[in-house]
Amino acid sequence: MIRLMHAKLHRAKITACNVDYMGSLTIDPLWMKEVGILPLEEVQVVNVTNANRFVTYAIPGTPGAGEIEPNGACAHLCSEGDIVIIYAMESVPRHQVVDGGHVARVLVFDGDGTTSLLRQTVNTDGSEFSFDSHDFAQEGLATV
Repeated sequence: MIRLMHAKLHRAKITACNVDYMGSLTIDPLWMKEVGILPLEEVQVVNVTNANRFVTYAIPGTPGAGEIEPNGACAHLCSEGDIVIIYAMESVPRHQVVDGGHVARVLVFDGDGTTSLLRQTVNTDGSEFSFDSHDFAQEGLATV
């Protein structure tokens, strides 16, 4: 088994920090669905603003509200307005990646509030590998 990133929210902005909540990371469920993060799934968070890192689990917030809110102890590691990278990993049999490749979905947040959805792929023939990153819109693919 190897661990590969399968879902990522890149450069999202912290909208609130809730120290008195029992833990987790509240994420807009529309964004969770776009990249494939499930409720209660483990996520890793990298705070680009202050270099803090933590592991917690995702819970859905209000659809369309644009929430990214660390709760409980991890709220001490962020401030409202911080820029973060949130990603989820999955364990995959190595032979499955060698035989069939791997796809990850990445939602990229731009400074002006817009987003773009990327599809990142790894393919291999067993000895050589290729990596590619394409915008879903450029490929004419619909988002989930």
